[in-house]
Amino acid sequence: MQEHKTIEINLITLPYSHHGGAWKVAYADFVTAMMAFFLLMWLLNATTKEQKNAISDYFNPSHPMISDSKSGAGGLMGGLTMSPEGAMASNKNPIIPPQNLKQRKRGDDSKSALAKKREAAEKKRFEKAAEKIKKAIAEHEKLSKLSKNILIDMTPEGLRIQIIDQEGEPMFAAGSAKMFDKTKLLLEQITEIVLDMPNEISLRGHTDAARYSRGAKYTNWELSSDRANASRRVILDAGMPTERMNNVMGKADTMLLITDNPLDPRNRRITMMLLKEDLTNPAPTDEEVTEDGGLYEGEIGSEPLTTPNDDINPYSKTPGAVEFP
Repeated sequence: MQEHKTIEINLITLPYSHHGGAWKVAYADFVTAMMAFFLLMWLLNATTKEQKNAISDYFNPSHPMISDSKSGAGGLMGGLTMSPEGAMASNKNPIIPPQNLKQRKRGDDSKSALAKKREAAEKKRFEKAAEKIKKAIAEHEKLSKLSKNILIDMTPEGLRIQIIDQEGEPMFAAGSAKMFDKTKLLLEQITEIVLDMPNEISLRGHTDAARYSRGAKYTNWELSSDRANASRRVILDAGMPTERMNNVMGKADTMLLITDNPLDPRNRRITMMLLKEDLTNPAPTDEEVTEDGGLYEGEIGSEPLTTPNDDINPYSKTPGAVEFP
């Protein structure tokens, strides 16, 4: 009798995972990148050196031809393509050479007669103010001994009035922005003298090179800024219009007065700068002045904006930043 053997076959079911469509997104990104790459290669081969420079200037925000334009359609390309002869393009825009823009620089000889006249009057006003400040402090009962704490001189920015520390005669509490009463009185006296002047004011705090302990969160930067801001509050409380306050800065020990001795107490000071009007409110050029002394509005040849009897607003702001050393 034959025996029948039963053979059992076990089928192992392998797990099947559904990958979804993520690979399609990755593939589409790859194709897009390759298309952009080949398009870039074609553009580099199809454009001349001058056209490449023009495209580079188009994306440079500091370029004068671009910064003056308010939209892309008004720029160098003007919405048209830039391609050499023979390229498959229906519209072509020729390369425009850069224009020589007439820009007035500080200290050049292109100042108008009005600017030179105003500058001469401003210089006399600064000299007169410096004499008044020195005389007022010397004759003041409580401030006469602080005459050595005042330094006044002329700089390219304007009239600089510095209130400095002396050995044994500090203006602020050590390592603090707490102002002594004598310092407040000194600032009030200076403000009273320059109050009727049209110049805007820049306040800057300075410290010596002494450092706080390692790891301290309060440094000479915060100290100089706080002292300058404390001086600003005193000056405004003394009647100075807010519009005349141009800026308040903390300079720490980056601009030492006594460079040979960074720890000299005279390096700790507050600087009040009466800014020249040419920096904050430039006078119009000769081309902008009418024959009768008024100012043109818009292009030359249009109606005058002001009459000779109109005063120039000394508090108007000019666009852009003012450079300070």
